[in-house]
Amino acid sequence: MASPESQQSRGGWITFPFIIGSTTGLTLAAGSINGNLVVYLIQKFNVKSIDAAQISNIINGCTFLAPIIGAIISDAYFGCFHVISVSTFISMLGAILLTLTATISSLRPPSCADASKMCEAPGTSQFTVLYSALALVAIGIGGTRSNSVFMGAYQFEKSKDRDIFFNWFYFTTYASTIASSTGIVYVEDKVSWGWGFGLCAAANAVGLTIFVLGKRYYLHLKPKGSPFTGLLQVIIAAIRKRKMVVSYESQDYYYGQNEEAKLQSLTLILTPSFRFLNRAATKTEGDTHLDGSIAKPWRLCTVEQVANLKTLIRILPLWSTGILLSTPIGIQSNLTILQALSMDRHLGRSHFSIPAGSMIVFVFIATAVSLSIVDRFLIPTWRNLTGQHPTPLQRVGLGHVLNIVSMAVSALVESRRTHIGRSHHLEDHSGLVVPMSALWLVPQLALVGAGEAFHYPGQVALYYQEFPVKLRSTGTGMIALLVGIGFYLSTAVIDLVRRVTGWLPDNINQSRLDNVYWMLAVVGVFNLGYYILCARFYQYQKVQKPVMDVES
Repeated sequence: MASPESQQSRGGWITFPFIIGSTTGLTLAAGSINGNLVVYLIQKFNVKSIDAAQISNIINGCTFLAPIIGAIISDAYFGCFHVISVSTFISMLGAILLTLTATISSLRPPSCADASKMCEAPGTSQFTVLYSALALVAIGIGGTRSNSVFMGAYQFEKSKDRDIFFNWFYFTTYASTIASSTGIVYVEDKVSWGWGFGLCAAANAVGLTIFVLGKRYYLHLKPKGSPFTGLLQVIIAAIRKRKMVVSYESQDYYYGQNEEAKLQSLTLILTPSFRFLNRAATKTEGDTHLDGSIAKPWRLCTVEQVANLKTLIRILPLWSTGILLSTPIGIQSNLTILQALSMDRHLGRSHFSIPAGSMIVFVFIATAVSLSIVDRFLIPTWRNLTGQHPTPLQRVGLGHVLNIVSMAVSALVESRRTHIGRSHHLEDHSGLVVPMSALWLVPQLALVGAGEAFHYPGQVALYYQEFPVKLRSTGTGMIALLVGIGFYLSTAVIDLVRRVTGWLPDNINQSRLDNVYWMLAVVGVFNLGYYILCARFYQYQKVQKPVMDVES
């Protein structure tokens, strides 16, 4: 542990190139692996198309759930530096192992020229190596995704500097993802998978080296325990005191030992809802030591802890609407790749063909462009017309609407693709390309990107504004959590559709993807109604004089 004197000389902009450099390396590696995984599974492991989409959804779900675990581990035990270093190394091992599956023929099944049912499926050992590589990549990405931005922000004392860092961090993330989804994916498709995955492993190694070289310059975050522990303590304490009559006297509640913490906790409101949790902050004999500190943390909590849990519970309904917002996006992202594989991906009359895994780039481009339009035009116009800044709930709501429109457009485009394929009698030939440009898929991807420009920043702003300071990292993590759950749910939805309907056969030219998209649009409409209902009854937190609700 560095001395206070050495800690004071660290941090600031000298750490910026090390954190941004490491982020660039890992994002370059992750973007091409995740974005082109469906194509790799189909072409090199003879996995059926829908099964490949399912595997990709599971891996993507892991990459969004892992940041929650990584944040908890770094907060409670090891700190950001060690978690980022180990996670980047794990990700590099996964990229190396994935490179071996592409270069050593015994690690994958024999190649299959067509998509007939006679293609040899991978053996158990081959699947084991493949899944091990993908698991290592997912764990590595997850361990760095949230910790990198938190550690980077910790290096700056001034909010202005932190804002600049955030802008450059997310710009770097988007730019690196676009570069990997185009450049490295092109190498994988047109040169060799071995070279493509090798570039991913090399980028990962460079990122790890850059990050470790900056160790002497970083301000290191001291592990301070997970905020989830404090929330769990409130639940347990309230249950253990469930038979207690809640006192009407404010002095019967525990505010904390530190005077500054007490003053801060007094500004928090114990809302009338969830009154039974108030018992967790009620002092009883033996709960505290003589010096006023808590003797039984699983029986007594501070008023602040109780208010934090109530905030979390109050916002959960709004948060849950994001799951059904992420699920259609997860389904669409992989089905779009399958559609692109069966369409003409040439640009005009040129010989250049867009890799199917690069189609996702249009989402990122649309998000970047939409963010600029929202910031420079829509928000000022809204403010001039209404005299108010658009609220986070309004921005998220617009994201819901655009997501529904995207699913409807996807259904219309797929109907046209299916019609053209049947008019050319291609429904019995899964390997043949429908004479329709893959650029028809761009509008639906652009709408998804525009929607993300509204609902993602809106959710970040909402959780940052509404959550107490100690739980703001938790609020950011909740966004990754709902995206991860959305990917897992998308896997379940596709599996259910395959079992109940005949819409998703292995031959995409015989499929009814348009029905799947229409179903997702209808689900989106119901989810929008649920969101409007939750937003209608949600009240923004306001700083008021402390009011202790003591009704039992």
